[in-house]
This record gives sequence, C-alpha cells and structure tokens, in this order.
Amino acid sequence: MRRGILLRSSLALLLAGFASTPAVSAWWTSTPAPVHEVRDPYYGVSLYDFYQDRYFSALSDLLVAEHFGRLSHNVDEEQLLRAGLCLSYGMHREAAEIFTRLLGTTASPAVRDRAWFYLAKIRYQRGLLPEAEQALAQIHDRLAPGLEAERVLLLGNVLMARGDYAGAAAALKKAAALSGDEALYARFNLGVALIRNGDLAKGSELLDEIGVIPARTEEYRSLRDKADVALGFAAIQNKDPERARVYLARVRLTSMMANKALLGFGWAADALHQPKDALVPWTELAGRDISDLAVLEAKLAVPYALAETGSYGLALEGYGKAIAAFEQERANLDESVAAIRSGKLLADLLAANPGEEMGWFWNIDRLPQMPHAAHLAQVLALHEFQEAFKNYRDLQFLERNLHDWEGRTAVLSDMLANRQQAFAERLPPVRNAERGLNIDALEVRRNALDAELARARKQADGRDLASAQEMAIGARLDRIQDLLAAGGIDPQAQELARERYRRVAGAFSWQLAQEMPARLWEARKDLQRLNDELQRARSLDAALVRAQRDEPAHLAGFAQRIELLRARIRALQPRVDALLRAQGQAVQELAVATLMEQKERLVNYTNQARFAVAQIYDRAGGSGNAAHAPATK
Repeated sequence: MRRGILLRSSLALLLAGFASTPAVSAWWTSTPAPVHEVRDPYYGVSLYDFYQDRYFSALSDLLVAEHFGRLSHNVDEEQLLRAGLCLSYGMHREAAEIFTRLLGTTASPAVRDRAWFYLAKIRYQRGLLPEAEQALAQIHDRLAPGLEAERVLLLGNVLMARGDYAGAAAALKKAAALSGDEALYARFNLGVALIRNGDLAKGSELLDEIGVIPARTEEYRSLRDKADVALGFAAIQNKDPERARVYLARVRLTSMMANKALLGFGWAADALHQPKDALVPWTELAGRDISDLAVLEAKLAVPYALAETGSYGLALEGYGKAIAAFEQERANLDESVAAIRSGKLLADLLAANPGEEMGWFWNIDRLPQMPHAAHLAQVLALHEFQEAFKNYRDLQFLERNLHDWEGRTAVLSDMLANRQQAFAERLPPVRNAERGLNIDALEVRRNALDAELARARKQADGRDLASAQEMAIGARLDRIQDLLAAGGIDPQAQELARERYRRVAGAFSWQLAQEMPARLWEARKDLQRLNDELQRARSLDAALVRAQRDEPAHLAGFAQRIELLRARIRALQPRVDALLRAQGQAVQELAVATLMEQKERLVNYTNQARFAVAQIYDRAGGSGNAAHAPATK
C-alpha cells in the first residue's frame, strides 16, 4: 500500500512542478506556488478529471483536444500532464519521449532531473531495472533534500535487485547519512546490502540501531520488526544463537514478522541445545494459519523438539498430526487451484475491488470469497501478480469502453439519419416561403422610403411625418382655405373666418414643426431597423443557399467518419478480447504457480515427516522400545 501511495504522490509532485494551476502545486506540496492561469478550458477539464482519479478520461480529453487544435496556450503543461498520465499507466517509453522532447529545450536542469527521477521510479515499479538505472543516470545535479534521499534509496534498491550489493552499499551510504523517513529506509537497506556483501559486523550494527529506535507509527514499527528478524537469522547463520534470541525477542507477537521471529527463536534455542525452550515458540507458531511457510515448518519442528527431549511417543503423534495437516492443506490447495482456473478468482477480485476507471495506482483492498481465502495472501503479496492483475483489469475496462463506444456510434448514426430527414423535410418549405418574400422588392420600397424621408428632411415639411389624425386635420384646413378663396360669404364674416383660419393653421404648423425633429429621428431609427432586417434576410437566404448546396455532402462526411470509427472499434475488439483472455490466463497461471510451489513444499514436508517417523521406528526396533527410541536431528 505504501508503494502505491508513494507512486501517486510522485506523479502528483511531478505534475506540481510543471502544471500551470496553483491547485496542482498547493494540493500536493507544502510550499506556496506561483499562481498561473489555465487559459485553455479543455486543459482545465483534463485537470479536473485527473484530480477525480479519472486518468483515462483525462488522457482521452487531452488527446482529443490536441487532435482538434484546442490547446493554444497551455501546450507545454498539457504535454507534461500527458507524460505524467502515461507514467501512471506504466507507459514509460511514451513518457520518456515527451520528457526528452520538452525538457531538453524548455525546462531548467532542476526540473529535468526531477522528471528523470520519477520516470526511473515508475520503471523500477515495472521491474525494468536496466531502464530505471539508465533514467537515474540522466540526473546530473542533486535534487531537493527530500527527493535526493529518495533518489539514492531508489538507486540502492535497483542495484540490490540486480544483485550488485557492493554498488548498492556504496550508493546507500550517502542517503543513510541524511535525515528523514527515506534515510531510515536507506539505513535498513544498507544494512541488508552489507550483510549480503559479506560485511556482517557493519550490517548488523546498522540494523541493530533500527531495531531499537522509538517507532511512532505502525510503518516504522513494522520496519523495526523486519530489522530484528533479519538480524536474528543473520546471527543464527553466523552461529551466534544467544545474540539471535536477543534480536528476535524484540519482535512483536502481533506483527507481520511474528511468525518468522517465532520460528527463528526456536531454532536459536535448538542451537543452544535447549529443545524444551524451543517448544514454547514453535508450539505457539504451529497453532497459527497453516498457509504461512513458517507455520508449516513449525508443524515439523514441534515433534522434532519433542524427540530431542526424549518424548518419542508424543513426537510420533506430532508427526502424524503434521502429515494429516499437510495432506489436508494439499487438498485445500487443490480446491483453491480449481477455483482459480474456473475464473472465480478474477471475477471475485473485480467484484470485491470495484473502480471507476483503470489506472496504475489502483490497489487490491479486499479479498474475494474463495474456498480458502487465506491462500490468496501469498498470491496477492507478489508484485508480479499485482501488476499482471492491473493489466487484466485495464484490458477489461478497455473492452467495456469499446462496447460502449460501439453503442454510441449506433446512436450517432440514428441522430445523423434524423438530421438528414429533418433537413430534407424542412428545407423546401422554408425555401418556398423565402421565394414568396421578394427581398429585392422590399429593398426597392426601402429605397423609396429613404428618398421620401430625405425629401421631408430637406423641405422641413412637418406634414410628411404627420399622424393619421393630423393628416385629417390638415385636409380639413385645406378645404376651409379653398372655401375662403372662392368667396361667396358676407365680407365682414369672411374677414372673421380668415382670421380664425390663420390662427388655427399657424398653431397647427407650429405643432408639426415642433414635433418634426423627434419624428424624423424615430423614422430614421425605424429605417435602420428595416435595413438590419433586410441584411439579416439576405444572410439567411445565403445560408439557405449554401445549406442546400453543401449540407448533403457535410452530412455524408459525418456518416463516413462514423463508419470509420465503427470499423476501427470492431477491429480493436477482437484484439482486446484476445489480449484479455491471454492476460486472464496468465494471471490465473501465476496464482496457480504460486500455490503449486506451496504444494511442492507440502510434499517435501510430508516426506520429511515420514522419514522422521521411520527413523524413530528404526531406532525403536534397534532398542526394542519405540516409545524411548532416540531421534536424530
């Protein structure tokens, strides 16, 4: 689990060094980062998917945005995020190509060294030891203090995995002298490297320091137990059982290393010719889960110790129980192997450990319901099985995606057919309506109105912009004027009428003159709206013409693209299905091979128990008393 957390943090820190948002840096690091702007929305969508642990969606979004040229501002950040996502899937070659292309020209040496460090880390997790060492060799300067210790620790792990213990010890000495969590692991690995390189004294001294340090967390307590167990077995091999007992007595009985410590403590007592003292830890160990290798050895060690104390009857009984337990465990292993080969392991693992998307940092958290689930502990503990199962899960995710995409292409085809039908049905009526509305005639009328408005503005005749009521008043005044001009009424009354007419006509003309500027402005505004509507009508008419000419070919192009995508999906499906079956078979056989190794050990232990029984009976036959026959070690 810690390895997965470290890898996840590594990817995030890598992106924090390159990404353009403060959230990337601030979330994963304790130091404040400069604020940068995400100017490409599609890049922001990918970042959101990344922080939601949807790595496949984030990578897909980036590739689509890059294909359509939607990333014009955050190009470098997008490429580096893409490289980090490739690393999360173990695609170290693709990530290395991006790092080499971008970091070689645009990044500072510190950023470049940091990128190579994380690339080496992923390669080590993949078991690509030469490639990991090559990436570490690309780092030219010291990294930040915390990362520098981790880099040296990684180099030591790579060299130890390759069997170069002398080189690993030389590298780890640098990290062991530092402070911090990584330095503690470096000192542990340095001690192991020194012991395996033949320097037992210095290696034991380092491990002894770790074995007595105050441990504030379960992780450190486990490391301390591991150091004490390593010291104890090294002391037994060096024929120093007294010191071995001191080391092994410090291991907690509830720790993961307790079984090995109990087994070693018993052998240390046996080396001191104290079989009764050996019986105490071995009896405790023999009652534990038989799927552990140390427990299997304890099943043999208990009757051996009993024989050493002269309790031959109890020894024979113990060997008999051990043989029966071994036979039962072999039968249980056969049931587990049958369940694995039937596909139950893969199906139940996926059901018990669901995940939204595939990803390199996904871990197995729950054991499936198997006939003997304890057998899976030794299987799931294998790094090779974990990585192989992740590949299987990712292939299954891709298979589901391809099936989903094939369904989507069918939906797209239906949408396109509906679009083509709607286009064919709706365009003719629209074109007919457009033909009935003569835009040219409307423009002629618009021009006439423009000329009339210009004349009214030039002549300043308010009657040209009068309302209907005002036009009626004006017409009545004109008739009165004609009557006055014709005469035929009393001169005295005519003079009075002329005066009244002059006053009313003057007030009417004054009113029209006062309102003419506002009316002229409104008329010009209405005319501008008319111009805009005519221009829009012209644009819509041109769009309809273009649509009638180009849309069928445009829709046909979409149909062709959909068919090409569907063909690609259908071509990929058999390949993914074949890979899925092959990977599933490989995962199952890897699990079966691990259990078969356990079964072979049980056969060996059974043979040893029967040989020990035969020895007791042989000696009993020689002495005439099976109950008191001595047994050889």
